[in-house]
Amino acid sequence: MKRVMIVGVSSGVGKSTLAREMGKRLDLPVHHLDALHWEPGWKEAEPDVFAARQKAVAAGDKWIIEGNYRPTYDIRAARADTIVYVELPLRVCLYRVVKRWWKFRGRSRPDLGPGCEERLDYDFLKFIVTTYHRRKREMQERLLSFQLENPSSEVIQIRSQRETAAFLKYMEQ
Repeated sequence: MKRVMIVGVSSGVGKSTLAREMGKRLDLPVHHLDALHWEPGWKEAEPDVFAARQKAVAAGDKWIIEGNYRPTYDIRAARADTIVYVELPLRVCLYRVVKRWWKFRGRSRPDLGPGCEERLDYDFLKFIVTTYHRRKREMQERLLSFQLENPSSEVIQIRSQRETAAFLKYMEQ
């Protein structure tokens, strides 16, 4: 595991936290797609700028890149030797999004760029709820495709907090 993609079914599933913990255990630099995507004041980077930032990171020999961003998935997948997919129940994702908002309200999270104060609104919650089940199906298709195209690469699926803890404990060995 030298070039690891961490993707998940939803916001709040734990991608950023898992990436930080894996980075410590594997001694790999961690890159958060949200930090590459968002400019100060929640302005989206131009698509070509966002893609160029990812290409620069993915060109490296060692990295963990966490985040979904479907339009640029192929940039990361082309170089990844491992994909870790996290799928926790919808209620857990929603709880964590609200908890994260409460913890970081009025300031930026470590996995976001500067000038992006944590926020939570109805549209974001609605997005999570209305896309969750579709994303579950799409992610399974994407993981299968990745495995078929890269037979020597590894796909790890985590579906509970217990599995997350066991995976991290395994990495300590």
